[in-house]
Amino acid sequence: MADRYLFVTGKLAAPALRETLQRAGLPFDYDVAVMKITVAALMSTEWIAHRLEVTSDVTRIMIPGSCQGDVALIGERFGVPAEKGPADLKRLPAFFGQADARSRYGERDVRVFAEINHVPHLDREQIVAAATYYREAGAEVVDLGLSMDRTWLDEGPSVIADLKARGFTLSIDTLDPDEILMADAAGVDYVLSLNGHNRHLAAELRATPILIPDTPDDLDSLDATIAHLQELGKPFLADPIIEPIGTGFATSLGRYLDVRRRHPDIELFMGIGNLTELTEADTTGVTAMLLGFCQELGIRNVLTTEVIPWARGAVREAVLAAQLMHFAQQEGTPPKHVDGRLLTIKDEDFRPYTEAELRELQASITDPNVRIFTDAEWIYAFNAEQFVKGTDINQIFDALGVDEPTHAFYLGKELMKASIARGLGKNYRQESPLDWGYLTFDEPRRDRVRLTARSRRPSEEEP
Repeated sequence: MADRYLFVTGKLAAPALRETLQRAGLPFDYDVAVMKITVAALMSTEWIAHRLEVTSDVTRIMIPGSCQGDVALIGERFGVPAEKGPADLKRLPAFFGQADARSRYGERDVRVFAEINHVPHLDREQIVAAATYYREAGAEVVDLGLSMDRTWLDEGPSVIADLKARGFTLSIDTLDPDEILMADAAGVDYVLSLNGHNRHLAAELRATPILIPDTPDDLDSLDATIAHLQELGKPFLADPIIEPIGTGFATSLGRYLDVRRRHPDIELFMGIGNLTELTEADTTGVTAMLLGFCQELGIRNVLTTEVIPWARGAVREAVLAAQLMHFAQQEGTPPKHVDGRLLTIKDEDFRPYTEAELRELQASITDPNVRIFTDAEWIYAFNAEQFVKGTDINQIFDALGVDEPTHAFYLGKELMKASIARGLGKNYRQESPLDWGYLTFDEPRRDRVRLTARSRRPSEEEP
């Protein structure tokens, strides 16, 4: 049986939805179910499940992405798959155009190490909490970074044993021979790092070492350490060392290319935290670029951390970037229009309604509740009686003349959000959170007072 979608919407968005679907040229049949509610975002999945009518020829149900609740309730109620589409109906063509890509998306072949810095200065509870946070963010290896001013020889073995018992894969980050041997005996899986000064330890190690040059620009010393491990027949990773911007960043990228030419088959490692921690820029873009470089060059291990405030989330970003770059390489396509979760400030696409479309919407409204929209220049607020257009949200609020406290609070919140969206060129959807990529958070909701015209009572169908 051919697919037949049922798109669920509210009365306000129904004309725009039908027009969007007509333009999309979708490869299946569909119907539009217009529910007895003005704003589709106010629907919950439970409310839809109790009120929606589905004919026997429907094979899939799609509701707006802004609806609250578990969409499985609808699928169970009607016995056909149900899903949430994009929160913005203007994204429907792109949503279906990317469906095939989404089905193949999510794999990665880069292992993420996440460093807990200055472990000797932390108590066990803090270490376990940090390790758990990194694992939940997607890191495969938790790196225990030691300190120059305090040894960890006494506390280390029991903490490492505790973490291993909790299922963590661990690395130790130190050049000190005694601490390396302690951690290896306690059960760590990787050792950062060995070079010409301590590579004699390799014969004793059970853990896999990461090899570095004696100084960043001395690749011959790295070659010598690599040769030593190869003679021992032991596995290793090699790290030519990436340097911060201003202290040799471009040259260090060249070293990775050089090492790959010298050793086409060895496993490479990059400490991307040297850029994300030491560059005062949003880490999403920095991480994405570095992971793209790693993907092309076959660097399958990266180390990052989240010490400085602007690097919060860097581990999760490394995981997302690894997925995106792996997909781009596998598909032979640029890393775009597949996964927008690394776009935290700017939206993937800007899709405002025109003023003409909004005035057409206003003509269909019969109640005094205020609808808010934005484009690149203006904020629009309107109901059945008035259409306010401006940039100063104080003037817009005053023009609306709302004095009921709860509704005034609601409008103030929404107008402030609309102002932020207009300023940043983001898409604004009333009663939905702004899209901050992977940082998007649910917006707390409360029942608000809906204004009613003097001649009519509020509809019993409103949820």
